[in-house]
Amino acid sequence: MKKAILATKVGMTQIWNEDGALIPVTVLQAGPCVVTQVKTVDNDGYSAVQVGFGDVKERVVNRDKSGKKEVLHRHGVNKAGQGHFKKAGTEAKRYLREFRFENSEEYALAQEIKADIFAEGDKVDASAISRGKGYQGAIKRHGQSRGPMMHGSKYHRHAGSNGSCSSPSRVFKGKHMPGHMGAVEVTVKNLEVVKVDAEKNLILVKGAVPGAKKALITIKETTKVDA
Repeated sequence: MKKAILATKVGMTQIWNEDGALIPVTVLQAGPCVVTQVKTVDNDGYSAVQVGFGDVKERVVNRDKSGKKEVLHRHGVNKAGQGHFKKAGTEAKRYLREFRFENSEEYALAQEIKADIFAEGDKVDASAISRGKGYQGAIKRHGQSRGPMMHGSKYHRHAGSNGSCSSPSRVFKGKHMPGHMGAVEVTVKNLEVVKVDAEKNLILVKGAVPGAKKALITIKETTKVDA
């Protein structure tokens, strides 16, 4: 892997290309990311670059009215994290991720990785946590068809038979049934970068990207090779 960046999802819109075609795009606020650690084969057994993204306040300690009880803010960076960022010479960041770049040794602490690492026409993979949809039935979760809707029918939107009772006398693992839907990591591969705004750190990707608005998106160069 040669290039990657962290981003947040701004939303979707549409733009016109040079040929006059209307293209649906997802707008991503990509970086700037800061290098917080460079891992080497000699020290860590492998080479990688740890990057931080998103500002966050350091953890603050307050006291209640009696002056006895200390209350720690839930959001923030603890002392161990503060020392980690201080060693890197950067401000505290909300997200930390590792990328195994082929040229990891060329990166330096506190170095910025911006949206211009990608260019128009690049193919990328986008990974994020999909939107959670709670507990859903088999029709919405797996696209199954409904049963008869007339009076007297024993099932309308039920999944139907799960198998015979005597053999195998059990439900096979992985059978499509109702259950929790969404809130899992999803990767969409081979998306095209339509436009890069280096000044505003924006990347416009053709099509839809998983995740809700303001969700953390990991953008990497694609691993899919066109046939």
